[in-house]
Amino acid sequence: MEEAGAAGSAVPGDGAPGKGRPLQPPAKGRELFRSQRKESEGSVDCPSVEFEYGDADGYAAELSELYSYTEEPEFTINRKCFEEDFQTQVQGKRWPELDLAQQKAYVMRLLDGLEVVNRDKRLKAARAVLYLAQGVFGECDMEAEVLHWSRHNNFLLYQMGTFSAFLELLNMEIDNSQACSSALRKPPISLADSTELRVLLSVMYLMVENIRVEPEADPPEWKSSRETFRTELSFPVHSEEPFALLLFTMVAKFCSGHAPHFPMKKVLLLLWKVLLFTLGGFEALQAMKTKKREELGLPPLPEDSIQVMRCMRAASPPTYTIELLDQQSSKRGHRSRRPLVKQDSLDIYNERDPFKNDEAGVDEEENDDIDSGIEGELDLMERDVIIQAGPAQRPPIERVSFPKGLPWAPKVRQKDIEHFLEASRNKFIGFTLGQDTDTLVGLPRPIHESVKTLKQHKYVSISDVQIKNEEELEKCPMSLGEEEVQETPCEMLYRAMLYNLPQYVIALLKILLAAAPTSKAKTDSINILADVLPEEMPITVLQSMKLGVDVNRHKEIIVKSISASLLLLLKHFKLNHIYQFEYVSQHLVFANCIPLILKFFNQNIMSYITAKNSISVLDYPHCTVHELPELTAESLEAGDNNQFCWRNLFSCINLLRLLNKLTKWKHSRTMMLVVFKSAPILKRALKVKQAMMQLYVLKLLKIQTKYLGRQWRKSNMKTMSAIYQKVRHRMNDDWAYGNDIDARPWDFQAEECTLRANIEAFNSRRYDKSQDSEFAPVDNCLQSVLGQRLELPEDFHYSYELWLEREVFSQPIRWEELLHYQ
Repeated sequence: MEEAGAAGSAVPGDGAPGKGRPLQPPAKGRELFRSQRKESEGSVDCPSVEFEYGDADGYAAELSELYSYTEEPEFTINRKCFEEDFQTQVQGKRWPELDLAQQKAYVMRLLDGLEVVNRDKRLKAARAVLYLAQGVFGECDMEAEVLHWSRHNNFLLYQMGTFSAFLELLNMEIDNSQACSSALRKPPISLADSTELRVLLSVMYLMVENIRVEPEADPPEWKSSRETFRTELSFPVHSEEPFALLLFTMVAKFCSGHAPHFPMKKVLLLLWKVLLFTLGGFEALQAMKTKKREELGLPPLPEDSIQVMRCMRAASPPTYTIELLDQQSSKRGHRSRRPLVKQDSLDIYNERDPFKNDEAGVDEEENDDIDSGIEGELDLMERDVIIQAGPAQRPPIERVSFPKGLPWAPKVRQKDIEHFLEASRNKFIGFTLGQDTDTLVGLPRPIHESVKTLKQHKYVSISDVQIKNEEELEKCPMSLGEEEVQETPCEMLYRAMLYNLPQYVIALLKILLAAAPTSKAKTDSINILADVLPEEMPITVLQSMKLGVDVNRHKEIIVKSISASLLLLLKHFKLNHIYQFEYVSQHLVFANCIPLILKFFNQNIMSYITAKNSISVLDYPHCTVHELPELTAESLEAGDNNQFCWRNLFSCINLLRLLNKLTKWKHSRTMMLVVFKSAPILKRALKVKQAMMQLYVLKLLKIQTKYLGRQWRKSNMKTMSAIYQKVRHRMNDDWAYGNDIDARPWDFQAEECTLRANIEAFNSRRYDKSQDSEFAPVDNCLQSVLGQRLELPEDFHYSYELWLEREVFSQPIRWEELLHYQ
């Protein structure tokens, strides 16, 4: 981990002009200083990132990410296939000139062409359908026109049954053993190996994405089609599995090595959009959560998390080495090298023992050094009084616009109240009353007030109710009867995924590892570039640069789709039933998801957020209606004009949310964060001045603070202040001091084992419908039992006499034993 961190922190283009020559450290620490300078440059004056988190990027951006730049020539091929067929059927007319009946008639003819035996003819018909789904760009002059016709045509294609026809073709291609074997025999896999699959998946993706997006101006028949399509994908009629399961199977098959030609980027994008469409996005989740709390009789939610985070302002990142050097050189030059050894931004190199609270070697001078950067803390705390000289105050307009007070309502669990009362009773009375939180006899008045305050902020989650119900069902299976399980899209998906879920989780994490920018290419790793590499490799420098941008973009899109899919699954499973969420979470942890995410963040995160791996003139739909200019090295390097890369910031926030979900209230997994030395990695992620991303980083730092020791807390007071200001307060949580650590290392194994036993009991009770259960009804009627026909093996009559002799006649009958049972 440490080696990866050292290698991943280097930033290209280090010696940028205009940077002041920093204070030179002694030769002994120069190498260390150089790596720290690389890490800190670019973050000193990092502007706030204007980013709005949502279910997905803009409509056009999501469509453009479906295509690699190496697929650009195929737009022309699709158009040619359509126009050749269209001119034979409808002479002298253009597609926009046809009325709806004529368009439907032509689509029916194209669908007939998908059923011919000849593979090439089928592919041509599929390409013509793809051209329609892409928006008949040959008839358009503007990008908006292409997108308009794309939506119109995709609704038309769905209404004519195109999705079902393409689903049959996709099943045929997945089972095409000839394509699999030829791909296995041919090591350099390229675009040509996945042509049919890419055409089919592109049409299905365009249909799902166009129908999923819901503007208010849609006509009623489109809204009706949308609901029908959602139901069709969620509750399959013809097959016994949801469509998402087919895509999960493709991912698992690809990672097992049996189908290396599968175009993984398209499969993962389609999987993400199908989950988003069928299960619902973040707003739908919030509405479902509110409705479920009402059904369970729980009080409403205190706030909408995403709305609160949108109103939050980013904090200034902690001070790093280069800034500290400037500050200390102005204060006292002869001590300027002390922070190089002690400052926490070097934790990656000299991480202390997290359980060691030894303060030897810390003196007042170092504390002065750390406190010298307090002006950055003023932004966090919004103080009205300047404690020491620093930059000028912010304009009053900004101060007024930022709400005073904490952004979150405090929360208290039932368990917190019980622990508080148990400690109070032990102290003042000398005995406890178990889980009784109402009896306060004998306790002093301040304890009464404390309990009252705790109960005012008590929060009962849906998960608490589900766990309690599950315990009752386990204790009283006969009296409580059969559980009524609501058939939701989420429940259907979990039931379908259940028995192969470990394989699906491992496959997704394998691909995520291969796509991470910190991963090194290995000969034995899976090849995720099968659907981006051309048949003929580039021969010029310009072509190589273009392919390099394409490959990086390809990996970023894969990371985006996997992180979003995993987060959606966890959030929906948690709402549906807590043990479904815990089952997926445990398999993610067992498959090393926690170190994998930390490995992802162990890079220069600012470089990743601001990466320009895009060529805007080659993006769909721009490339279909404009003449492509001659590409030069300058135009390739320029990228777009955005301040940051939307998909990369979206991926980072998703992965941080994923990490939070895996570790929340799990001491064993929190210890994994400590053991893998996540604190310096996460602290570097605070450089990105975006409120939502910073919040999830601070949450992860908060849960492990008590294990990091006093020295770490003293050295990171800005981070501690940011946690106090940004993260929700738990009233009894001793996170900042660690005097009462909740769980000891020897309890961690038991914690995971108990959770696993509960999950297995839940899955067995709800999904194993075997008749071997001890509660299964028993037929005790003699006539009924003897009248049953038993299936006997074919060779039974050969060994029947031998069996009678050995098991019946040769065994003495002990009649006297019957007397013992009277």
